[in-house]
Amino acid sequence: MDNPFLRLYRSKIYTAIMMLFLLLCIGVFGYRFISGYQWLDAVYMTVITVTTVGFAEVIPLDPQSKIFTIFLILASVVIVGYAITIITDYILSRNNFEDIKQRKMQKKIDAMTNHIIICGYGRNGKQAAKKLLAYDKPFVIVERNKEVIEKFEDNDMSFVLGNANEDEVLITAGINNASTLICALPNDADNLFVVLSARQINPNLTIISRASEETSYDKLKLAGANNVILPDRIGGDHMASLVVIPDLVEFIDNLGIVGERNINIEEVNVELLYNTQEAKTIRDLDLRKKSGCTVIGFKDDKGEYVVNPEADTRLIPGSKIIVLGRPEQIMKLNSMYKIE
Repeated sequence: MDNPFLRLYRSKIYTAIMMLFLLLCIGVFGYRFISGYQWLDAVYMTVITVTTVGFAEVIPLDPQSKIFTIFLILASVVIVGYAITIITDYILSRNNFEDIKQRKMQKKIDAMTNHIIICGYGRNGKQAAKKLLAYDKPFVIVERNKEVIEKFEDNDMSFVLGNANEDEVLITAGINNASTLICALPNDADNLFVVLSARQINPNLTIISRASEETSYDKLKLAGANNVILPDRIGGDHMASLVVIPDLVEFIDNLGIVGERNINIEEVNVELLYNTQEAKTIRDLDLRKKSGCTVIGFKDDKGEYVVNPEADTRLIPGSKIIVLGRPEQIMKLNSMYKIE
């Protein structure tokens, strides 16, 4: 959405253009019918008079034509001067507004910590951004198409204009303070280059990359990507699963649907749930009674997953639990432990 000041300037520009057009029409018709000029000569006299270039008249002017020319010159000085002022102010104001907006955006990005960087705002990038917005996760989008940024920048999202292959652009997006980078560029070679650059800049970064070709999987992993996603393969597997086990897949899909706070699954760091200096188990948390949520998974500090863990599973620092519940139960859990 445009700035109201720019809209005001734009309306003034339209007014100035209409006044210039009207002035030219008056000049042409005046010289045609007052001075008796041919149409081409009337246009010529009007242009050299309005622009004050100082060429000699085509035919010597009679007294009526001289009086008309005087008023035409005075009117042109006012109208042309007004038009030049408005157009100049508009250009300067637009540039200033863009600079102010960019500085404000950069200040917001510089204040972010543990945020996510999405490289590319195509189909995969948009889906990632939509999911992150639903979970209130801070993120920055790196996009080199200015038209895309201008179209979506008012949707409460932070953009950086530039090529994600350039280190300076990644640094501008706050890669040194980021926790995760999502490479959603359409070209595998570009994703590979971004993964290499990002891993070199921030060794602790979690990097997730898409790949179009299966042959790119190992290369992206070798370059430093923690996870590589093949959208085409996932889509094919999903469609086949809808044939083999349709009800189960539909149920799982519903768990992952995120709408207006419709979150059914949550991943929680155990440090948020209790004092890690005390030895506790999943049973001790009693999340089912407190929030209505059920623990369906456990991830230890080494990254190993346990599905449907036992109630006496010990909670250790660095581990996580995965809970299942209705949206209102998840919201209750989040509010109880201030989970973000």
